[in-house]
Parts: sequence; structure tokens; C-alpha cells
Amino acid sequence: QVELVESGGGLVQPGGSLSLSCAASGDILGFNFMGWYRQAPGKERELVAGVFTGGQKKYAESVEGRFTVSRDNVGNTVYLQMNSLKPEDTAVYYCNIKIQRPPLYEYWGQGTQVTVSE
Repeated sequence: QVELVESGGGLVQPGGSLSLSCAASGDILGFNFMGWYRQAPGKERELVAGVFTGGQKKYAESVEGRFTVSRDNVGNTVYLQMNSLKPEDTAVYYCNIKIQRPPLYEYWGQGTQVTVSE
């Protein structure tokens, strides 16, 4: 069993910053990917940013240059630093981990609200 516990998020004005963290516990040995997705009202869930096992990082075009994803040395916590936030960044942010056993297993955090508004 894998558990993802998220923290961070909240309300911020446009141009502000927020940070999210996600701690994974359980059988995550050999995971392939750990990162963040988001889902805004009426929209599909989309990838925001993530880190692959080898250290490669992937970002959505809409957040490139503003958001930074990182992982701690132990490898079981992933962070998302969000700068220059825009109203369109408002969404529920979900932590995600993918583990290729095989087959591919995927786990989600409970989600944390990020609201960018005046």
C-alpha cells in the first residue's frame, strides 16, 4: 500500500508564490515518476510537473519558467515551488506516483486547493 500526504496550497494574490510538498510512504521501491497534476473546475486533470527516477524533470508548457519541481535526497518527498502565480493556475493540485512493477501502478494524493485571486 502506498500513501501520499500533501501539504501546502492556499490562497495567494496574482504574482505571488506558494509551495507544495508530498511525502510518500509504503512500498514505493522502484518508482518511475513522482509529481503533480491539477484539475480546475470543468476541466480535465493535467500534468503540471514531475521528476523521473533518473532525475529528469517534465513541465507543462503553461508553468515552464515559473514552477520548479524537486525531490529530496531520500526520494520519497516531492516539492513544487510555484512563483509568479496567475489566476489560471487556480485548481486542485494532486500528488502522483507511478510505479512500474509491472504492471504500472498509480497512486494519488487527496488533493490540495490552490487559489490565485485578488
